[in-house]
Amino acid sequence: MSERLLVLVRHGQSEWNLKNLFTGWRDPDLTPQGVEEAKRAGKRLKEEGYQFDLAFTSDLSRAQKTLDLALAELGQTGLPVVKNLALNERDYGDLSGLNKDDARAKWGEEQVHVWRRSYDVPPPGGESLKDTVARALPYYVTEILPKVLQGNRVLVAAHGNSLRALIMVLEKHTPESIMKRELATGAPVVYRLKADSTVESVVDLAG
Repeated sequence: MSERLLVLVRHGQSEWNLKNLFTGWRDPDLTPQGVEEAKRAGKRLKEEGYQFDLAFTSDLSRAQKTLDLALAELGQTGLPVVKNLALNERDYGDLSGLNKDDARAKWGEEQVHVWRRSYDVPPPGGESLKDTVARALPYYVTEILPKVLQGNRVLVAAHGNSLRALIMVLEKHTPESIMKRELATGAPVVYRLKADSTVESVVDLAG
């Protein structure tokens, strides 16, 4: 029987998450807490009896390391892994590397809030969430979804905003509601899909 299993997990805490910096396409490592979050994600999935046939991740090391640590806990270190920058975090452009408080001091609280929380207003030199959806969603539709619908059990380790692009379709969010959809670091979200690609069930393994 086909499982049509899709599990999404946001990378564990990164060094720049800890420092309250805009990260985007920059490539900081996981913190010790982030390493533990990644391991915990693998342990939770193992406890629930999940195994996988294939994994996807971004071109950034914090997502790749999260995936490696989770797979080690699952005893699946040899799993085929596809890496693609289509799953990279939203590019924050000129904000990348800046402390969020410093950015507010430079551009103002309201402007930074618009860049962070509006759907279609990009920061200078960067991407809006709409731009990230336009990048990540076609990759999901052409590369990831067909594998799931063929009955493969697929694990995706990526980033808050690139995963929101997938969740927007899976959970049928509007541009407004997707901005409020929070994803905890290292917390797997488990979807089982129907044959028509819509969601049959969703389980959040946070905590």
